[in-house]
Amino acid sequence: MDMILVALGTLALCYFVDKGFTKVFRGKVQHRSGLSVRLSKRYASIGLILVAVGTAAIFMGMNDTWILSAGGALLVITGICLITMYMTFGIFYDEDSFILTTFGKRSTTYRYNQIKAQQLYNAYGNIVIELHMGDGRTVQLQAGMEGVYPFLDKAFDGWLQQRGKKKEDCPFYDPENSCWFPPLEE
Repeated sequence: MDMILVALGTLALCYFVDKGFTKVFRGKVQHRSGLSVRLSKRYASIGLILVAVGTAAIFMGMNDTWILSAGGALLVITGICLITMYMTFGIFYDEDSFILTTFGKRSTTYRYNQIKAQQLYNAYGNIVIELHMGDGRTVQLQAGMEGVYPFLDKAFDGWLQQRGKKKEDCPFYDPENSCWFPPLEE
């Protein structure tokens, strides 16, 4: 019964932290557009499970052995890291630009015409699409992220419009093979 109460308390705490975080730190137009690329909800779900199991292990280890408490603390820390990663990463976009939000770095707003090139990777069966920006930064998108393909379609349309090009001018454009932007020139 105690574990269920701890799990429910953890879920409630995460819900209120997420709502408060959203109100305080995400007030720009792109945030309110409803269009975003987010990590899979598995990150948050697994994080919550790890926090709940870790908390239960800490309490059980208080009476028996310190190793159970230490393992529980490690699970809680790992769960909090997964939840933090899920809550802090996001790409929020509208018709003209997008905001890249990552943990520990200031959110950066980019116009679509700042995308210079694209590079593809296959990481253990997961396609990673790396966008190279005009300021030297890269934006890495995984095919498994929520909303990644609608974002890339919108980014390509915005890129064409802001650069004054047409689809016919872009021989590299092939969304079936995950190619939206010019390849990176070595």
